[in-house]
Amino acid sequence: MTTKAIKLAPSILAADFARLGEQVAEAERAGADRIHVDVMDGHFVPNLSMGAAVVKSLRRVTRLPLEAHLMISNPDFFVEEFAQAGADSFLVHWEGNNDLSRTVQCIRALRKGVGVAINPATSAAVLEEIMQDVDQILVMTVNPGFGHQHFLPATPGCGLEVDGGVDVTTAPLAVAAGADVLVAGSAIFDDGEGITAAMQRLRAALQR
Repeated sequence: MTTKAIKLAPSILAADFARLGEQVAEAERAGADRIHVDVMDGHFVPNLSMGAAVVKSLRRVTRLPLEAHLMISNPDFFVEEFAQAGADSFLVHWEGNNDLSRTVQCIRALRKGVGVAINPATSAAVLEEIMQDVDQILVMTVNPGFGHQHFLPATPGCGLEVDGGVDVTTAPLAVAAGADVLVAGSAIFDDGEGITAAMQRLRAALQR
């Protein structure tokens, strides 16, 4: 795999929400491939984040694909709302989903991309039956619910997309394990030198 194939998906969970549109636009200019939107409901994970209104606002300021990572209970109740707001694809968790196949088909019916996420403690073996029905697998390298966490190197290297603790040190490790999409939040939006410089350093780290 060449480094050109690796896609960067800035996670707006770490962005400055007072300047969200501006920061997403800068990430797009700096070469982001998609925008990762972490949606938390306070039930599936012990935190609250953003709803469909944020996706609708972002749709007006970027042409990049918007990827909704639904860390929520009962995602079936919300996918249509997020799709109408402008989400291009969805990532839903294997954990806590009573009928994952139904959720996947619900998203397919909306003609949106769909992927399945697994937490660090979940065996990749659970994905065997669903893999043929989804576009991608998201392997969490931290326990979901909060940003600013440290990368867990023992996460099963079975997926294509990696989320959690991705920075200039861990990005090459994730790629070496087979990832071709890297979700990075703090490493991009919390960088003291700015979003563009952070994106450049991540790309450079993948080329070393």
